[in-house]
Amino acid sequence: MRPIRLPEPPSPTMGVPEIFENGAYNVIRRAVVIGNGFPGSENQSLGLVHALGLADNYVLYRVTRPSGGINEWLHCLPVSLHKILYYIIRRIYSYSRLRVSRGKEIAPLPSENGGSVGLSSILEADSKQIVNMARESYEKDGPLLVVASGRDTISIASSIKRLASEKVFLVQIQHPRSDLSRFDLVVTPHHDYYALTPQAQEQIPRFIRKWITPHEPPDQHVVLTVGALHQIDFAALRSAASTWHDEFAPLPKPLLVVNIGGPTCRCRYGSDLAQQLSAFLTNVLVSCGSVRISFSNRTPKKVSNIIIKELANNPKVYIWDGEEPNPYMGHLAWADAFVVTADSVSMISEACSTGKPVYVMGSERCTWKLADFHKSLRERGVVRSFTGSEDISESWSYPPLNDTAEVARRVHDVLAERGLRVRP
Repeated sequence: MRPIRLPEPPSPTMGVPEIFENGAYNVIRRAVVIGNGFPGSENQSLGLVHALGLADNYVLYRVTRPSGGINEWLHCLPVSLHKILYYIIRRIYSYSRLRVSRGKEIAPLPSENGGSVGLSSILEADSKQIVNMARESYEKDGPLLVVASGRDTISIASSIKRLASEKVFLVQIQHPRSDLSRFDLVVTPHHDYYALTPQAQEQIPRFIRKWITPHEPPDQHVVLTVGALHQIDFAALRSAASTWHDEFAPLPKPLLVVNIGGPTCRCRYGSDLAQQLSAFLTNVLVSCGSVRISFSNRTPKKVSNIIIKELANNPKVYIWDGEEPNPYMGHLAWADAFVVTADSVSMISEACSTGKPVYVMGSERCTWKLADFHKSLRERGVVRSFTGSEDISESWSYPPLNDTAEVARRVHDVLAERGLRVRP
């Protein structure tokens, strides 16, 4: 017999004690996050879990791929097929080594998960293991919230839902390009549906249109956002402002923060953009008190080297050297304005959550749905193109992007329709 839990004293924030509602089985108290090892994807899942109040009660699992060498050519394959092919290749390679004379050196085949990159200590996502956890803890903790993000997580997440549908509520972030009924909710930006617009249809040859996904407009399973989910909210900014006070408070104002990413297949650039960005920043220095520049892990050396060469010797400019601690949160909290390269939806979304001026560099180089994303932000008045003629001391504002909180509210609403609720 399940033990009876006495009701807790009522409070304005707790609502009705759960034994007077639908029982403990309808309360979600913990979450599983399924990531793919990419910070941009995992940050979206963690941001939603945080907004739902479960930041202290979740477990992170990862779907990992073999990496290095030939694996870089297999990343376009589904992760399960990739691992099978890699296993076959390793067996063939191991057999061939036995036939080589002992005196001949052979370069080792890269080990799975990157060898020494530290992934061995991270929980590998296993659908059966997570399903067993959901079943075994259901009596005590109620249903399990599963939040997954990225292409490689789709098969694992949907398997968990299929095997334990009544004990799991599944949120898939980023459009899965397949049957949406496998998920309780799909969270994806408006621009993921760019392929259905008249402009996109004109760009696609008729004979390949049926291969371009998604094929249908969003249905009841879909929650649309403007940008990417993240963990930046008022409380996070306030905490960062306090943490970084001693370093940033003395800086001359206005403080311009420049976040530089790296080229992608939908936003290509190289040395030419770096030269242009350097020239534009030099032009606006007269209206800046301070400029702080950061590069991402994706920034090519040819880009960062040009920026460093052109700007590092200016007394107003500080370029972060990549050593810890990372000042990114301090930059978001203390900046008066931002310049962000157009390639990163995540960095732009986080800057736009502050309500401060955001200038985007290189959006004219973006294509397809990424170009649509930038167009939507400009139409909302959230961003402006960086031209090098700006007066950084002149501020402007807009309603901050608040996608994460809005998605959390939608999750609460859908749960309530099913008689469920989240209780941290």
